[in-house]
Amino acid sequence: MLDRAYAAGVQQIVNVCTDADEMRRGLALSKRFHWVYLAAAAPPHDVTGAVDPFYEEVERAASAGQLIAIGETGLDYLQESHDKEEQKSWLRRYLKLALRLSLPLFVHCRGAFADLFAVADEVYPSDRCMIHCFTGTKEEAFEAVRRGWKISLSGILTFKNAQSLRDLAAELPLESLLLETDAPYLAPQSRRGQLCEPAFILETAACLAALRGLSLEEIASATRQNAAQFFSIPSVS
Repeated sequence: MLDRAYAAGVQQIVNVCTDADEMRRGLALSKRFHWVYLAAAAPPHDVTGAVDPFYEEVERAASAGQLIAIGETGLDYLQESHDKEEQKSWLRRYLKLALRLSLPLFVHCRGAFADLFAVADEVYPSDRCMIHCFTGTKEEAFEAVRRGWKISLSGILTFKNAQSLRDLAAELPLESLLLETDAPYLAPQSRRGQLCEPAFILETAACLAALRGLSLEEIASATRQNAAQFFSIPSVS
């Protein structure tokens, strides 16, 4: 998979770890491949109860310089079974951790932008935040941009029923945009039903380029630079 990614022109990967096993395997992978970076946090649908052992592992890894970002944390209100107050409590902890260790963070947010912005106003006086796999409204996107946050677009951008997201992607400031695969999920339109992988990001990039009247190379260069700046990693040409 990494060979296919590199052959497709993907020269840096942020590997997101959401539990202890993924962290163990991710650390081993990043030692073998210097261009694979790690981020970690428990996503909102995985935080339950007053104790999250994974938080302590994230804190240790981040303190040891093994992570380039905290994420994906956040809020997801689309499923009734998820306790909103618990989600907000763990979001606060991860926001404070990112702030304390001067790391950027990225969030998962569905149906919860008002609370996300409120919690950030409460504990996170920083603009080093990115909304991953954005599917919110135009108003929510521009509120994030007003705060200096980044908006990350996934393969959803290419879906047949995602015209409103494409309209928004054409309008947002290019300097605010990042691209992602969300692998192994959300394979772009031509690969629907397949296991998503990093090489597939080219289809999403080509879609964004067409929307903005730019070349694939121009979109690749801009989003690479945006990612390098956000994650504080070396920019590649």
